[in-house]
Amino acid sequence: MGRDEAWLSGRTAGGPATLRLTVAGDDVRAQGWGPGASTFVASVPDLLGFADDPSGFPAALLPDVLAPAWNRYGQRWRVPRSGLVLEALVAAVCEQKVTGIASRRVWRALLGQGEPAPGPAPAGMRVLPAPDQIARVPSWQWHAWGMEPAQSRTMLRAMGVAGRLAALTSIPPGEARTRMQSVPGIGPWTAAEVAQRALGDADAVSVGDFHLPRHVVFAFTGEVDGTDEQMAEVLAPFAGHRYRVQRLVELAGVAPPKRGPRMAVADNRHR
Repeated sequence: MGRDEAWLSGRTAGGPATLRLTVAGDDVRAQGWGPGASTFVASVPDLLGFADDPSGFPAALLPDVLAPAWNRYGQRWRVPRSGLVLEALVAAVCEQKVTGIASRRVWRALLGQGEPAPGPAPAGMRVLPAPDQIARVPSWQWHAWGMEPAQSRTMLRAMGVAGRLAALTSIPPGEARTRMQSVPGIGPWTAAEVAQRALGDADAVSVGDFHLPRHVVFAFTGEVDGTDEQMAEVLAPFAGHRYRVQRLVELAGVAPPKRGPRMAVADNRHR
């Protein structure tokens, strides 16, 4: 896989598919394989952020520490919209209240249960299992992969209403976030993560994140122990674009000084 290409797999409305994007100058070429190939290829403009509109973003209100990131990235970066709600939701549930290392371990294990990606995909590339297949994963298997019972219960509830969740692409993102949270175990953080990735929601902030409030509040005020409430206050003037600010903070690498060791990665698979 070269630096100027990207491969994606997904379970689209038309079926499983593989997408290959190649970049040459300002041009992007899309190729697709599998039953859902035409659907996947047709989604490329949204995937590249063509539907995102950053006009009206109040860049003048950004703190000085974020101005370089806005000048470098913000005026060109767009919020992508994959349309793959279930893929985004499964990934977000895997990430609930755990480290990135632990969540990727579960994601890889679950992905390994899926079918090979259609077409001339890179070796080992697979499509996420269908919702009914995920729903049949027994509790002991989730535990063996390292997922806590609360997460696996949320996963099963979500797969039980997979059709309704997949249809959220047809309504405004804010309303979609509210509907997602009607599923027990899906809170504001999970709904926001899905909306950012699958729905192109430029206003979805990851409320409840372990690090984000501290980073955002520090960028705006210099305080090192920011809360979700303080983050909501400093982001209020950016309504409609609050995820855009979150992403700028991440791209700028702004964070309060570290005061302790990294969190240890717990391995509960054999407990």
